[in-house]
Amino acid sequence: MKASRLINLADYPIHQQGPERNAVLARVRADLAKDGCAVLKGFLTKDGIDALTEEADGVAPRAHRSFNRTNPYFTQDDPNLPEDDPRRRFYDRSNAFIPADNFAKDGPLRGVHDFEGFDAFIRDCLQEAHFHRYADPLADVIVNMAEEGNGFPWHFDTNNFTVTLAIQNANDGGAFEYAPGIREGDENFDEVARVLDGTSDKVTVLELEPGDLQIFSGRYSLHRVAPLKGKRPRYVAIFSYVEKPDMVGSPERTQQLYGRTLPIHWERAGRRADAYLD
Repeated sequence: MKASRLINLADYPIHQQGPERNAVLARVRADLAKDGCAVLKGFLTKDGIDALTEEADGVAPRAHRSFNRTNPYFTQDDPNLPEDDPRRRFYDRSNAFIPADNFAKDGPLRGVHDFEGFDAFIRDCLQEAHFHRYADPLADVIVNMAEEGNGFPWHFDTNNFTVTLAIQNANDGGAFEYAPGIREGDENFDEVARVLDGTSDKVTVLELEPGDLQIFSGRYSLHRVAPLKGKRPRYVAIFSYVEKPDMVGSPERTQQLYGRTLPIHWERAGRRADAYLD
């Protein structure tokens, strides 16, 4: 199926320079400036939603399921820290990721990702001078699959920005909750602790619908996905972009999320451009 049938180009002419595209950019940039999150409602067509759902159903058995306990930074416990420090707050994590190498180059998910102008549009939305697709062969574009009882506890992303595409919702639950920008400039452990305690006034709750494209600064904003209910799995595609052309995930984080690593993860370990914990 042609990408032009997958993407709602009538409302989002991302491939054509002009006033319509500029108007979309202005809206997205304003939302990102406000709280680091922008949603393009109905970015996919009905055909696009159906095609990506069918593709996700077809590769769902290849998802890596993991059930463990993690803190917001995906780091090990440090008994030298106070017990109430956010780095010592561990929560059950039950989720599944379908790695990028399960999606065919000529399939609908790659069709959206490789559509003419898609990357340039995302770059223009973010206004990033240094902007590249994530070079990780397991993680440049993946699908997060969550089932009944699953969720994703409070955490920070490895990448500065994450672009997600809602494909299918569960029967109930699965709201996206985030505390925008609470560690821009420093780790801000006190405010992170308040979010974890449920006493912060900085948390926003967002209900995404199938076909919605979200641009989110998850490197700096603590966020989670609430537990799900019902038999229908929740599918969300994740497109990742970074500031350096050769960046991949750390071996430890990659093993956690996808259940395996590749030689490239060990060859490029330690190349992150910032000093945040994860």
